[in-house]
Amino acid sequence: MQKTNTKELDKFEVYLNEMIIKLQDCQREKSLKSCSSCEFYLKCELRSEYVSAVYNSMSKGDTGGFEF
Repeated sequence: MQKTNTKELDKFEVYLNEMIIKLQDCQREKSLKSCSSCEFYLKCELRSEYVSAVYNSMSKGDTGGFEF
C-alpha cells in the first residue's frame, strides 16, 4: 500500500481556494486574464476579499509580520 502525501488544509487555505475559484470565474466571465485590466480593479469587493484571504492564509489569522 502506497502512503499518500496529502496535507490537510486549514480554514484559511480552504477559504483562499474558494476565493481563487470565485476570482477566476469573474475573470472568465469578463474575458480578462488579470484583475488589473478590469474597470472595477480598485473598487472591487471580490478582489479585496481575495487579498484578505491571501493575507490570512499566510498569517493564519495572526496580525503582524510574516516569516517566509
